Order: sequence, then structure tokens, then C-alpha cells
Amino acid sequence: MTPQFTDRVSRVSPSATLAISNKASQLEADGVDVVDLSVGEPDFDTPQNIKDAATEAMEAGNTGYTPTSGIPQLKEAIAAKLADDGIPCETENVMVTPGGKQALFEVFQTLIQEGDEVVLLDPAWVSYEAMVKIAGGDLKRVDTAAHDFRLEPALADLEETVSDDTTILVVNSPGNPHGIVYSDEALEAVRDLAVEHDFMVISDEIYKEITYDGIEMTSLGSLDGMEDRTITVNGFSKAYAMTGWRLGYFAAPEEITSEAGKIHGHSVSCAVNFVQHAGVEALQNTDDAVAEMADAFEDRRDMLLAEFADRGVDVTKPEGAFYMMLPVADDDQAWCERAIDEAHVATVPGSAFGTPGYARVSYANSKERLQEAVSRLDEHDLL
Repeated sequence: MTPQFTDRVSRVSPSATLAISNKASQLEADGVDVVDLSVGEPDFDTPQNIKDAATEAMEAGNTGYTPTSGIPQLKEAIAAKLADDGIPCETENVMVTPGGKQALFEVFQTLIQEGDEVVLLDPAWVSYEAMVKIAGGDLKRVDTAAHDFRLEPALADLEETVSDDTTILVVNSPGNPHGIVYSDEALEAVRDLAVEHDFMVISDEIYKEITYDGIEMTSLGSLDGMEDRTITVNGFSKAYAMTGWRLGYFAAPEEITSEAGKIHGHSVSCAVNFVQHAGVEALQNTDDAVAEMADAFEDRRDMLLAEFADRGVDVTKPEGAFYMMLPVADDDQAWCERAIDEAHVATVPGSAFGTPGYARVSYANSKERLQEAVSRLDEHDLL
């Protein structure tokens, strides 16, 4: 029998970041020394107190199903964190999910009808496009690359792009793949447009805790007028080095979490019980560990920028997350293939994020390996 695949599957391509990471893993399995700068994963171990909390929860018998939206202790901790960020939030506004990606997927599935308009700010994380297409939405995109990936200089383009037909605008700050933190002025302009045209905004804040140079990121949901039109998405993978634990959440008006709960309950049921208990520990008792990781990322960023500058390559300075956009040849896909095949350095083509002519470099790796990567790229005339 020849399977008949659905339109929603045919609309999307495999994840470009995972494809590169898989190729790097295969080369390593074949004995090749690859410097993998493609993966968006902290190279730190999960803090010990978080692991201990998970072990204690398992030993206490917390291994069964939980309430669909999450255990009360974690929802209370999340609501308290968001309140500290200035976002009005009660536990009924919170949905706990197996990872931030699942949170986004559920939100898109809940809010997007066939043909609804969704606006992305390019470069944009690769899975936004796929999730919108799976839900049946139509994409419009605003390019920020010409403005060093900053939103404020691109506001005129954003104003021309959004309209009364816009259903959702996706904002990611600090951003993947560029690491820029959007200014308060830019976010206030987003608020004004959302109010004027009556659309929702998804604020993806997965890198909120990883910022540099004393910069603090403002949550969109904390702005006047945005309480009922912002869906705040976050998780534990990046700030707490918990990628494999698969724990995330979103906060939204109660009617949205209630409707999204239908999708959640009929798909994943709930996030893992003992992992949720570990999440409580992460939110309440790991500020020092998070700060240490952020300091290490900042130090690596500075070193990597200096390495590129020494070779005459000007890279926009990230203000958060742990990525930077390296200017490369116009055919960034071919450049990235050369980088991994010849220099054995794995990066991700900028075109995967909607911005050709760049390669995304993750500096979630040791300083020694980052220096090795730059040297290899230089030796193979890729810089």
C-alpha cells in the first residue's frame, strides 16, 4: 500500500538545525572530529539541586499522571516568576508543557484558522514557520537583517506589513538566531500596533534569563494594554540547561489556556511528573547557577567576536541567548556544507531562519573549541 500523506505534512520541511546536528553526529560516529556550533543546547550540566529535586520526587512516588495543565506547585512558581517580570498572572493562566516547543505548537493550533495571517520577524527561529504551516496559516515576514537585526529601525516595515487581517505577530527577544534584545521603544510600538489592529502577540522569552552587558529584557505582557493580547512562552531548556528534560510553559488569558488544554490533553496528557517538581526547584533556587552560565556565555561571546574581528569579519554583537549571525557568501547553504565537509565545523544556514547570506553560530561550546572552529574556517578560506 502506498501511504497518502496529508497536506499539513507536505507543507513543511525537516528542521534545518536538527539536520545539521544529525550530520555532525554521523561524522563524529565515523571518527571525524567535528566542532559542532549548530545546536542550540547549553553545554553545561543541569545544576545538581535540580537533579536532586527530580530524584527526591521520584523516590516520593511522583511518577504518575498530573493534572493536565501542571502540578499546582509549579504553576504557582511560574505565576510568581511572571508576576516578578511585571506580567499579571494567576495559576489559571498557566499551561505546563513538555518543552517550550510544545507550548508554541499548542498555541498555534488553538489560535490559527486555515488562511489566517501570521507575521514573523526575520531572522526567525526555524520552527515558527513549520508550526504556522501545519496549522494552516499564511506567513508574512519582516526583515531586520539590514538593521543589525534590531526591530526599532524596522518598525516602518512592520507597520506596512501588519493589518486588520493579522491574527498573530511572533516576537522572540533575546532572539534566536541573532541574540538581539528588542528595545522598550520597539516593544511599545508593537503594543500600539497590536492594539490598533487587534491582533495577538506571542512573546517567546525562552532566552530571557541569558542577557549580557547589564541589559534586561522587558516582557511584552507587562506593557499596558498587552495583558489580554499577549501569550508568553518560556521553558527550562536554555536558562537551566535542561534541554532533555522537556519542560516548558505558556501563560495566556484563561480562555486560551482552557481551549489549548483540549489539544494538550488529547496529545501529550501532561508534562512528566517528577520533572515538574524539578522545575519548581529550578525557578526558586538556581539564580546563582543561571548567572554563572550567563557570565560564561558572555565571556565566550566576547572572545568569539574578537577572533572574528582579528580576521576582518564584522559580526553584530549579541545581547543575549548564545548565538550570533556570521556574514558568509550569498549561498549560505553551500557555505555551511563546505564548513562541515572541509573544515568539520557545523553551523546552520541563515536561509533556514529566513535570512540568506549568514550562518548561525552557537557559542554553547568551550572557548578552546570555539577558537579551534575559527581557526579551521580561516584555514579553509571560509572567512
